[in-house]
Amino acid sequence: MATNSRGEGDRVGHGNTFCALPRLLGGSQQIMQMLLWPLPYLESLGTWRPGADLLYNFRSQFIRTCPRRGGAASKLLIHSHMLSSSEASLAATGVKMKIPASVHICGTMLALLSLLAVLQTATARKNDIDIYSLTVDSKVSSRFAHTVVTSRVVNRADTVREATFQMELPKKAFITNFSMIIDGVTYPGNIKEKAAAQEQYHAAVAKGESAGLVKATGRKTEQFQVSVSVAPAAKVTFELVYEELLKRHLGVYELLLKVQPQQLVKHLQMDIHIFEPQGISFLETESTFVTNELEKALTTSQNKTKAHIQFKPTLSQQQKSPEKQDTVLDGNLIIRYDVNRTLSGGSIQIENGYFVHYFAPEGLPTMPKNVVFVIDKSGSMSGRKIEQTREALIKILDDLSPKDQFNLIVFSMEATQWKPSLVPASAENVNEARSYAASIKAQGGTNINDAMLMAVKLLDNDNRNELLPAGSVSLIILLTDGDPTVGETNSTKIQKNVQKAISDKYSLFCLGFGFDVSYSFLEKMALDNGGLARRIYEDSDSALQLQDFYQEVANPLLEAVAFEYPSNAVEEVTQDNFRLLFKGSEMVVAGKLRDQSPDTLSAKVIGHMHKQNITFQMESSVAEQEEEFRSPKYIFHNFMERLWAYLTIQQLLEHSVSASDAERQALKTRALNLSLSYSFVTPLTSMVVTKPEGQEQSQVAEKPVEEENRHRKVYSGGSYADPSFVLRRGFSRQGVARFPPGFGVGVGGLPERSGFRGPPHAPDAPLPPYPSHHLTHASLPSMAFLVPDSALPAEPDQAMLHVVDTRIKETTTTVPASELPAPSTPPYPCPPACSACPRNCVLAVPAPIQAPSVILPLPGQSVDRLCVDIKQSQGPMNLLSDPTQGVEVTGQYETEEARFSWIEVTFKNPQLQVHASPEHVVVIRNRRSFAYKWKETLFSVMPSLKMTMDKTGVLLLSGPDKVTIGLLPWDGPGEGLRLLLRDTDRFSSHVNGTLGQFYQDVLWGPLEAADDSKRTLRVQGNDHSATRELKLDYQEGPPGTEISCWSVEL
Repeated sequence: MATNSRGEGDRVGHGNTFCALPRLLGGSQQIMQMLLWPLPYLESLGTWRPGADLLYNFRSQFIRTCPRRGGAASKLLIHSHMLSSSEASLAATGVKMKIPASVHICGTMLALLSLLAVLQTATARKNDIDIYSLTVDSKVSSRFAHTVVTSRVVNRADTVREATFQMELPKKAFITNFSMIIDGVTYPGNIKEKAAAQEQYHAAVAKGESAGLVKATGRKTEQFQVSVSVAPAAKVTFELVYEELLKRHLGVYELLLKVQPQQLVKHLQMDIHIFEPQGISFLETESTFVTNELEKALTTSQNKTKAHIQFKPTLSQQQKSPEKQDTVLDGNLIIRYDVNRTLSGGSIQIENGYFVHYFAPEGLPTMPKNVVFVIDKSGSMSGRKIEQTREALIKILDDLSPKDQFNLIVFSMEATQWKPSLVPASAENVNEARSYAASIKAQGGTNINDAMLMAVKLLDNDNRNELLPAGSVSLIILLTDGDPTVGETNSTKIQKNVQKAISDKYSLFCLGFGFDVSYSFLEKMALDNGGLARRIYEDSDSALQLQDFYQEVANPLLEAVAFEYPSNAVEEVTQDNFRLLFKGSEMVVAGKLRDQSPDTLSAKVIGHMHKQNITFQMESSVAEQEEEFRSPKYIFHNFMERLWAYLTIQQLLEHSVSASDAERQALKTRALNLSLSYSFVTPLTSMVVTKPEGQEQSQVAEKPVEEENRHRKVYSGGSYADPSFVLRRGFSRQGVARFPPGFGVGVGGLPERSGFRGPPHAPDAPLPPYPSHHLTHASLPSMAFLVPDSALPAEPDQAMLHVVDTRIKETTTTVPASELPAPSTPPYPCPPACSACPRNCVLAVPAPIQAPSVILPLPGQSVDRLCVDIKQSQGPMNLLSDPTQGVEVTGQYETEEARFSWIEVTFKNPQLQVHASPEHVVVIRNRRSFAYKWKETLFSVMPSLKMTMDKTGVLLLSGPDKVTIGLLPWDGPGEGLRLLLRDTDRFSSHVNGTLGQFYQDVLWGPLEAADDSKRTLRVQGNDHSATRELKLDYQEGPPGTEISCWSVEL
């Protein structure tokens, strides 16, 4: 949640102060304009922050006051930080170098960036709209979550200010209420049929206002935002209520809460109450903002059926540092849990005349499956997309069960099948398919129709020839990133062709890669054929998204599942027939009990599993169930009825996608009536937010739908993922950003290199060449700017933005030898062989102290630590394994590069795998993958294990009585992944492995008489030569500290 302010009276400086500033810093007025130019665009993106007004007025005043003088260099080449270090090194050798004018411009740029950062921080501290209380109360009763967000603000300025309430909520949630209390008067949000709100909506749009108060902001969230003017000293209370049914995904329910106050809050508290009558089997929390200082503010209590998670930080805990007023609270708080299950008909829960039936039996065997993968390899898939598709496909092939059969179809202009029929997933066939998948190249158009019909024909032929195993399930999985462009291109005809060919025999799952594909086209085609559609977001973890989707459908348990209830007991039941039940998912049926229903509700669930039918039966006492839901602390009134309404609306909207025109209207009408009756903001309704008289017209909040996001910037995992913006209207193939007239100037970017990110599809286009004196510094961040032509020498007939590269490459200072004057005095004594020719001698520079491959703490031994350098390695290594601890660490060490290419940590309890590479960390739990970037804050608490990562990039895995295992991306001397160990006295006597052996019987020999820096180390009967050396301790992160360490080579 965020509340911020913008005022009308902010000003910074006057007149010549603006003009003098860049000259004092050695630059030009154009650079000042360039730096401040993106501000209007940032505001249009909704990324305004406290203090941005100051910068906005600063820019306007500068442009208005200062005349343009001369031109600026057309390319920004280097940073002043690089200059200072390089000048120093050249000065040491007596070399003089002329610095081009562009260098001074970059110095100006960095100085101004620092100045703007200071101004923004100062303004944030003086924020006049003060949030003095922010509470989030979420009650989860039997998977149904009811969340209330309350924000209380006061205007501490002596003029009218605008307060903005912002809250990100899950996409699957329905807003049910919003209100503002201003000076004791309540201004409610009224939910109406969308058509009834159109007049207000269009009036707001005509005025240029942002009428839609809810917009998509990420893969899982939407942002609700409303603004109101606040008189001096006046107080406003904002309250937002939303509800959602938590869906079981790969064995886990997930509640996502966004925390983003943007300022310190005196009273900030979040309470999550969970009540599950089946019993809570496990509970874990994860946060992307909790630090070591905030750990005590997050508490969890739990018994068999209830859990309470509370987050209540003090003001000092919220601060980034004691001297700063900025808050560290900016990220997600995620609660994950599951409930106890048995091999039964599930759980029936009853409250106030309504019931819900959850069905996900444990212990069922997996049915064999026949899978046809249909992969788009058209030209638009080129680059990173096809690479990630190959990577994911190879991993998916490895996950096939030997009982499965499969085939591959790739298509562009034409469709091609890998084999003439499906083949068993034997090791030989999988290896051959892996090679085939690795060779897929992207080119050509998109012929979806022929590819889909080929897939159906493959299954039909094998079915006709009785080549498909009895009792198996047949699936078609389509992956495409664009609309059809070759062959049959009419989407409606393709949908009809595919539905006619499949004829309810197989299930179709459609994956849309990115935002250039029509999601509604894929969704209807999937729903028509008993499957579902999913969008794959273009990001660094796209391959993981594909793998996760496959895991959802990898283990079918039952097909043709039907729920039956006595007609004299139940009415108005939600969907009660389902095509497939997959492992890790859950079927949910809700309904209304009749007035004179029996005291006991009975249910029967019938399904088909491998070669046989199966029936589950169960009963539930109405009186006992009603009594169980009487605790007001953990539930809200009539929650079961609202759950039934929520689920009914969701299913009606889903069924309307694949219904005929006549049926569609009837389904939507019923969904609309329920939305209005239960005050849900759905795709069929709108919320009209009223405001005090004299302020801006009432605003309208509408529920975004997936297809509306097709050409919208969607923030996903750190980047604006909007291919239509980037590829069609943004970056051209020449690396130049072009925008529609009047669009304004935005902050663009280049492919991800560091913390600064731009549009993920921007091609790695050629950039302006660097001059021969290319000075760089590896520790500076990567940045890319879009510079307006007004700041550069303009071409007569071009209106464009130049992409200016200031990325940092690790390299040495290079100056042509002909330009190097001879040093008058060598900085170091020349070696004897070169003493007669000082002008040409090559000076030896001492090598930097390196970090070893691994540092092993050795508590209880005569030597407290051991540095290990790995010199020989073939394939993956078993670094350490301790069956008593239930942990195993493996890794791949690249001897030529002297670094780990990956390290993997596997725990048995809880079952968890952490795979670290130089790019990111992937955590696999419950067959589900989570990707984290290095140096992102992470705090995850699981049963008997805690996982944390701080801004230095140190990832720690710790638990009671467990050895602490750490991973970090070391970028100092001897860069690469590093492993660190703590609490090693907890290793058992069974520990083994390349590194684990040093925690067995270790015998240190005496110092050698001739050289006391050497001695012998005997480990498990093998002697190793140990040498006392200076090493760099990497364990606390860069830059490291020098240590004296006994070192061995392996």
